[in-house]
Amino acid sequence: AVKRLEAISSADQLGSGFTLATHDLEIRGAGELLGEDQSGQIQSIGFTLYMELLERAVDAIRQGKSIELDIPLSEEVEINLNIPALIPEDYLPDVHMRLMMYKRIANACSEGELRELQVEMIDRFGLLPEHLKNLYQVTSVKLQARALGIVKVEAGPIGGRIEFGSDTVVEPLAIVQLVQKQPDIYRLQGASTLKFTATMDTTEQRLKQVQMFMAQLSPSGNNL
Repeated sequence: AVKRLEAISSADQLGSGFTLATHDLEIRGAGELLGEDQSGQIQSIGFTLYMELLERAVDAIRQGKSIELDIPLSEEVEINLNIPALIPEDYLPDVHMRLMMYKRIANACSEGELRELQVEMIDRFGLLPEHLKNLYQVTSVKLQARALGIVKVEAGPIGGRIEFGSDTVVEPLAIVQLVQKQPDIYRLQGASTLKFTATMDTTEQRLKQVQMFMAQLSPSGNNL
């Protein structure tokens, strides 16, 4: 009861109904989806994780796959290109709005969603500054990496490395052929890391090279 009162007292702004409903779900539980009990297990794991698990289970059923909830939801993709990629304060001064836009960009699932967000931000706040353009391109690289099962991409002025996840769709033979054809650029480091050498002094060069490497590693790439 105290938690409910605290949630109600915090919902003092217009449009807070959804936030209040979410807090209520977390406090008393959403109930069983296929049962009669009012209190389910949502309070044990939180509303966000509960919805992710539910979405994964529904997707698996639609694809005719078995539901394997013991497997982690996903391996987080880490992209570090050592370039400024952010929403500048002078472009979007409101900290809460900046955090919301960071979250929306990070949660984009496709290039189409990223383009829509760019159009929306230009319409609402003006032309994108360079650092924000970088953020969108880095996020695009992250989408490419996630689709290929790559968990880490690092790049600097003279090269970088790519780390493959356990569920990568990149064929091992394709990686070996890439190393054999261009040994001065590519070399393997261990069983799951590919190092590359290239001159990438500027932000534009770094983004272009990394995107080109992603295309070369794609099963549908023309260079493999």
